[in-house]
Amino acid sequence: MSTSHRRRLVVALVGCGTILGGVLMGNAAEPPSFEGRHYRGTGDVEYLRLLETARRLFVPNPETQNLPMLYMPAWNGFVEGPTWGAWWIQNSYGTTYCALPFYEEPYVTFLQNSHDLWFDQMGDGQRAGANGWVAPDGCLCDAAAPGWIVYRQGDGRTDIHDWGMEFTAAGLLMQSELLLISRDAAAIDHYLPMLERCAHFIESRRDPANDLFLAGPAGNLLAPSYAGWARPDGTYDQAYLTGLSVTYIAALDRLIELERLARRSFVADVLEGRRESARRGLSRLTTDEGYLIRSLDPDGTRHGVFGAQKHGYFEASPNHDAICFRVVDDIQAKRIYDKIASIPQLRPHAFILPNYPSYDDMYTAPEGLWGFGTWVNGGHWSTCEGRAVMAYCRLGQFEDVRRSMNQLLTFVRRFRMDNPLVKMGSDVYQPNEPINLCYDTFAPAAAMIRGLFEYLYKANGLTLIPHIPPGITELEQLDPIRFGAKRLYLATRGNGPITGVRVNGAPWTRFSASQVDLPYDSVPGTAHVVVLMGGAAYRPSTLPWRSPEPPALEADGSVPEELEALVARAQKLRAFSQRLFGALLGDSYEAAHARLAVECVATALERARLRAAGKIELLPEPSQTAADQSYIVTAAKLCDGLEAVLRTYEGSADPRKQQVLRLWQAEQGLPSAHGPGTPSR
Repeated sequence: MSTSHRRRLVVALVGCGTILGGVLMGNAAEPPSFEGRHYRGTGDVEYLRLLETARRLFVPNPETQNLPMLYMPAWNGFVEGPTWGAWWIQNSYGTTYCALPFYEEPYVTFLQNSHDLWFDQMGDGQRAGANGWVAPDGCLCDAAAPGWIVYRQGDGRTDIHDWGMEFTAAGLLMQSELLLISRDAAAIDHYLPMLERCAHFIESRRDPANDLFLAGPAGNLLAPSYAGWARPDGTYDQAYLTGLSVTYIAALDRLIELERLARRSFVADVLEGRRESARRGLSRLTTDEGYLIRSLDPDGTRHGVFGAQKHGYFEASPNHDAICFRVVDDIQAKRIYDKIASIPQLRPHAFILPNYPSYDDMYTAPEGLWGFGTWVNGGHWSTCEGRAVMAYCRLGQFEDVRRSMNQLLTFVRRFRMDNPLVKMGSDVYQPNEPINLCYDTFAPAAAMIRGLFEYLYKANGLTLIPHIPPGITELEQLDPIRFGAKRLYLATRGNGPITGVRVNGAPWTRFSASQVDLPYDSVPGTAHVVVLMGGAAYRPSTLPWRSPEPPALEADGSVPEELEALVARAQKLRAFSQRLFGALLGDSYEAAHARLAVECVATALERARLRAAGKIELLPEPSQTAADQSYIVTAAKLCDGLEAVLRTYEGSADPRKQQVLRLWQAEQGLPSAHGPGTPSR
């Protein structure tokens, strides 16, 4: 077999049905190569396959659950899951942070609409949320839906719960990161005052004597596992919560850059002072071994010193988050990781647990739902796993990344992407549902992708820090990364320290042995960035051609009748998308939503064909029927949602929305009082 023929050899991706990838079966001097839709490269083919599978979870595909299945027409955004009709901060945290660089429209709009459930209803000292709670100004929430917001953790002894302290810090971080990536001046102007209110709210808990932050029961992110300070009289009060310091410092990193991007240098300088003092305070929460404790009581009692006779558990979240978000330097990051690695019980099924051993300081006994390994006490949360995987990537611990993704696939294959996971991360929380799906569960896959280059967005540009497994000798990321209005296509050659960079073929000098700096004003609108490592020679990256048009739709007698009915709707959306392209609106949210709806209908058709041909491994009933139906439901929701959005344009004074509406009405054969649509420039 010739080399050219070997390059075309296609093999089934292990464990994922008919997901395909290409492998070069070269001679001993040639490393094997992989060819996928999202990644291609040479060397460690198994890792490349896992990257491809991870990325496929975020787009319509006929074999696995995927992100569009979490679309909610009610607010034209994402929902936590089919059995969870709201949007949570702590649950979305890991997935959103890790996926933001590669989210394109309509996902960006969907995500912002979900975030707006928090920010449109944020605490103002007057608004009453669920349970009549009136939160202080700047407080975000546990979860929210239209007309409903929970300002405290809503489970457990809610009468003693504090406000959502670390929830607010995480929400501040996610929205700031979203805005830093988009660089949308109007959006920054809109959200910046709200983000500053969040920061002021957290500052209200700073103790100036030690630069630490006070939080009471359930004021932590993975609430309600934290009880605060158990006073001698049996009541619970505020203690210094490490996670609040870590998450707030990471949020300030991003808020400061936003302020500078908005040319508010004075505010940025003030926030820098607050951040540096918060960093100094962390030393009081650090053990001699270098890892972080969970909390410090005002009387000096430490919680989370591993092996101590009292409160002797290890608390994972503040530690892996401090690595993930670069709150600690490289030396301390390595010491924290070494401690995690020394406790195998923290990762009994590859996924990290929030603690080991069981808490002895909750406000309830560790039994039932609160028993170790089930919920917030030793149960697994994929939102945390995403941040842990980012920590592994930063430190080059790629075997941990590989194990995490392989563990995730054990749930993906069974349509059981549930959260939390019980039995210390080995089983689903809702076993009586025919299938499971939660937004959290995408976090490890998103982290595997973001972890390749880390992406540090700043006011003046973007820093790439490559973390490429040593077995991969070439890597090409075939999907663009967002950088304001610009798009970056990234590739690496070789391995080891960075020795050269090319941007659109031209030498690029802004790099060091460990990172590449991309000032926004210096980067082309479409940039092909090739990072040369270990002295590797330059070879340009050639991207596959992809049609800007949605896929064609052809239904036949082998598909369900309800799917055939969707095809007619999707045909109109397909034509609408083409009209938008013709009107120079092909990059708009509406065009992207229409394309996604059409792709989901086409994917449902393809799944029906694959099943009819016996090319899909069947699940036991009723799971198989529920899995098949989820494709149809997703496609219908996306069609419904876009049509609902377009109806709201009827009363809009926005000229662009009116133009989009006219194009939609023309496709529907409806009369328009405004005449035909004209191109927008």
